[in-house]
Amino acid sequence: MNTIKEKFLSKKILCSLFGHKIITTRNVTNHFKEFKCTVCQLELTNDEKGRKTFLTPELKEINETLIGFYNKRIHSI
Repeated sequence: MNTIKEKFLSKKILCSLFGHKIITTRNVTNHFKEFKCTVCQLELTNDEKGRKTFLTPELKEINETLIGFYNKRIHSI
């Protein structure tokens, strides 16, 4: 159990020293995306002003709803 904590903390320390290595994991719409750090697994998304913010369960649900509306709109055109 301690080795898991140590690995997690060392990854957090790496990211705090050198910065996160962010990749795009999912395009929600043309303007909203979900991101993830490949080192510490931190999940992020865009907010309404285009800034990156932590991906909370509430925001994840909002993104799922946006995907549904977006897909429905695209397929109805």
